[in-house]
This record gives sequence, structure tokens and C-alpha cells, in this order.
Amino acid sequence: MKVKTLSIIIPTFNEEDTVYPVLERISSVHLIAEVQKEIILINDASTDATEQRVRDFQRDYPHISVRYFKHPRNLGKGAAMQTGIGYAQGECLIVQDADLEYSPEEYNILLQPVIDGVADVVYGSRFMGGNAHRVLFFWHYVGNKFLTLLSNMFTNLNLTDMETGYKLFRVDMLKQLHLREKRFGFEPEITAKISRMKKVRIYEVGISYYGRTYAEGKKIAWHDGIWAIYCILKYNTWQKK
Repeated sequence: MKVKTLSIIIPTFNEEDTVYPVLERISSVHLIAEVQKEIILINDASTDATEQRVRDFQRDYPHISVRYFKHPRNLGKGAAMQTGIGYAQGECLIVQDADLEYSPEEYNILLQPVIDGVADVVYGSRFMGGNAHRVLFFWHYVGNKFLTLLSNMFTNLNLTDMETGYKLFRVDMLKQLHLREKRFGFEPEITAKISRMKKVRIYEVGISYYGRTYAEGKKIAWHDGIWAIYCILKYNTWQKK
């Protein structure tokens, strides 16, 4: 597949400390095969100085195009991603959280299998490869492994990290899906629906992970895990469309 542009979707909520540096890091990345970047930032009704920091970046780097959209009220990460997907014009799309837990310098690792013509979807796994991984919460690790196992049982995939924040998709395939989840149920929903697409080729690559503590701004909570279980069951059984 010929990839001319990678759309980079940045769902953002109250990330005033990290949104500027993440935009700097994205803008400094040189993509392989002369692929260009389309940066789309969705402000999910932040109540801090996130918007001002985005405006500061646009002022300081006028040559870098950032397509900026703002929800009138907080709708959730999944809703922000759906908004970004709707505006994406590239051949491929990747989601970049604004919290710097994932490294933009690794876009090329995910792009390579698509450029090589062997993949349509690439998951960046935090649990494979020899890249740097911050040591954090044991029960988060157990929860992630359980959710991945449960998802795999229904999708018949052998993913190691279904909940990863780094997923790269062909945009034409993504826009065929009717995505419903507005918050953290987005990951199991999209995995379930992608797995059922005819002849889809899904790859995994190892990535780095620089996780945050709750004191540093991590937002996911235990009840999001419960909802993820519900979404795995929902989108693999009684609501497959």
C-alpha cells in the first residue's frame, strides 16, 4: 500500500503540562518512505490551560500545521478519537495520547509493516521486544493481561497488548466501522470490529512505554477495567455491528 500521509490523532483532556512538548516531539519526527504528517488535536473540553498551550505552539511553530478542534463538553477519549477519525485525510492513522507515555519517535516502527505491504493494522505492544518500559503498577499489568486474554478468546487473535494506546490503522478500513464507545471502551470495541473484517492483516511490534503515576496525571481507574470487560462481551457477542 502506498502511504503518502499519516494522520496523527491527539485526544486531549487537561494536559497543559505535556501537550506542548508532545507537539514538539511529533513535529521533529522524520517518517520513513517520505510519508508526511497530518496532526489533528481534539481538545475534549479541557478546563485547564491546554488550549492556550496549543495556541502557544501554533504561534511558536507557524510552519507546523495543527488542525485543532474542541468539544463543547467533555465526551471522553473514545469520542475524541471518533472526531479525529472523521477529519483524518491520510492513508493511515495513529492515536497519540498527549501525556507522553508513548514515544512519537517510534511511529516508524508501526509504519514499517504497512509500508512493506504486509499489514493493514499494527498494534504497538508494551509487553514484547527489548525497548524501555517504566516499572509501575502490578495490578494494572495483571488487568491488562486479563483483558487481552479475554479479548483474544473471542476474537481468536493472539495479541499481547489489546489495551495499548499505540494502534495504527488504514483509514479506509477504519471509516467502515460504526464506532460507539465514547470513553475507555474504545480499545476492546475497535479490536473486536477490526478482527471481523475480511482479510485484515494485523501485526504487533514492540514499543517503549513511559507510564505515569496517578500523581503525574494518569486518568484510567478500576471501573474503566470493568467497563472494558463489558465491552469485550458486548462487541464480540450480542452487538457485533
